[in-house]
Amino acid sequence: MTNRRNFLKAAGVGLAAASVPGIAGASVAQSAGQKSNFKFNLGVASYSLRNFSQGEALDMTLRCGVTRITFKSMHLPLDSDKATIQKAVALCREKGITLYGGGVIYMKTKAEADQAFEYAKTAEMDMIVGVPNHELLDYVEEKIKEYDIKLAIHNHGPGDKLYPSAESAYEKIKNRDKRMGLCIDIGHTKRINRDPEQDVIDFFDRVFDIHIKDVTAASADGKTCIIGRGVIDFPSFLKAVDKLGYNGTLALEYEADGNDPLPGMMESFGYVKGIMKMM
Repeated sequence: MTNRRNFLKAAGVGLAAASVPGIAGASVAQSAGQKSNFKFNLGVASYSLRNFSQGEALDMTLRCGVTRITFKSMHLPLDSDKATIQKAVALCREKGITLYGGGVIYMKTKAEADQAFEYAKTAEMDMIVGVPNHELLDYVEEKIKEYDIKLAIHNHGPGDKLYPSAESAYEKIKNRDKRMGLCIDIGHTKRINRDPEQDVIDFFDRVFDIHIKDVTAASADGKTCIIGRGVIDFPSFLKAVDKLGYNGTLALEYEADGNDPLPGMMESFGYVKGIMKMM
């Protein structure tokens, strides 16, 4: 068992690392001058920063020590014209942030699917974190083939009639184009009383993105909380992700404290980087 004193010391290093823009995007090992063996990256789902402007969201992401982001529509509206999207992409590049995806994007009609893929193409995104209606899956698959952009279906846990779990999405796309996959939200997974670690293992061949968060209970009543203060076993989860060789992004989607999310986000990243330091 990891010595508690050593773990807290490493978590402290991680928290410091999370707050220094100069080491943005680096793992704790890299910040200490060591070579990182982790294939995955850390990032931010911009819904975490929903009450702030696009520029503020990018600056706050850098303050968390990470350089990858997916934009939710409040930071780059889906109906933005080409010039607006290109301006946003340029700002990300100027700040040294990779805009790797957009979402969560709902697709209830063919027109919304068309809009989503054109939006992602213009923004040069690698993937759409999306929720397409079941009857649109054939159409969305054709859009994926046309645009060569990945779709990562996001699960929303209790009350979600479309994709409550990663498994519910996996069953509908497992025999489709290999660019159709999953964004597993581990908080919503835990809220439906499933094991996030086991779901990532079971459906790993289609895991493109992972939303990380902690929750207060393994039930529908569970609320987002700072990572390390909830019921998800993050040391075990991160070890499993590393063992699988996951090379995508662990994107923090911090849904608490909408008007002041940065302290909780920074503590969450610090806890994660502390675990990484000890692995």
